[in-house]
Amino acid sequence: MDFIPRPKPPITGNESIHLEDAYHGYFDLSLRRTRTVLNDIDLVVSRGEFVSLVGPSGCGKSTLLKLFTGQEIVQRAKNFEVLGLLPSFPDRTRGVVFQNYGLAPHLTVLRNILLGLEFQASLLQRFSPSWWKRAKDMASKYLDDMRLTDASDKYPPELSGGMRQRVAIAQTLITIDLFGMPDLICMDESYGALDASTREDLQIFILKLWEKYKKTIVFVTHNLEEAVFLGTRVVVLSQFWTSDQPAAQQEGSRIIMDIPLESHAMSTEVKQTAAFKELTKYILDRGFNPKQRLHVAQFNADLRHPNSFSSLTREQCATAFVDGSGATSPQSLDGKT
Repeated sequence: MDFIPRPKPPITGNESIHLEDAYHGYFDLSLRRTRTVLNDIDLVVSRGEFVSLVGPSGCGKSTLLKLFTGQEIVQRAKNFEVLGLLPSFPDRTRGVVFQNYGLAPHLTVLRNILLGLEFQASLLQRFSPSWWKRAKDMASKYLDDMRLTDASDKYPPELSGGMRQRVAIAQTLITIDLFGMPDLICMDESYGALDASTREDLQIFILKLWEKYKKTIVFVTHNLEEAVFLGTRVVVLSQFWTSDQPAAQQEGSRIIMDIPLESHAMSTEVKQTAAFKELTKYILDRGFNPKQRLHVAQFNADLRHPNSFSSLTREQCATAFVDGSGATSPQSLDGKT
């Protein structure tokens, strides 16, 4: 079976993300050269999509998010636009919820939650008693929603990791509630430190915000169940792959899977269905197994999203292949293959 390049979808300039043939890495002193982290990344995200980004530890998920938010500048790319522009420094159009908490240790929980509002408030709002009353009423609501009411006067060092994570999430979500959602919001393992019950509550909460504002979300998680439940597509970034190129050019991670999902929020009961469990198992077996390294020419079978494409040339994977993995594609949650 020969490799057939997957063509790029039509580009209108109105996409949330358009990344083509992108490479990024860091200088490694021990190797005395740049070590590739992201290798030939191709990704087009339409406005309003909810992208779950998953992959093995160390594959570069957080690095990719930093490129989207402008925290880092891509080293090489044929095309790279975020919200129609070359990414620069972070701004209000691109929000981010970090994996690390980033709370001010000298401020109480309540003051930390209000801090995001303070940064974005206009001069008139900052001196308006009625605006501050509304802001504090909203903060009280978020304290209740995040089960933090009893901790409102405590300081971050007095809190558990999970509680600090809830404060950081509340700090971001209250800003969205008052000022509107950014056109693109990136969430980096934002729910990682939460207990199962709180995590599921916040999954529902972020889906409600997404359905309300119809903005684009890129959500990084290690939890495949969470990824499949939340996303309209699951993108798998992995360092476990092979090609016909020299070994030195096989360094770094590629997008090896891009699976379309339901385009609307679903009840948490879907997690118990056979189709849901089969799909999560399929992604785990095929996308996370270091012993099952897919050849780049095999990626097309799992680049199923309409916007998926590959900028690889035939010469980069010239060898004919037979897929010996034995994996079969499960049905998606809506019954489509």
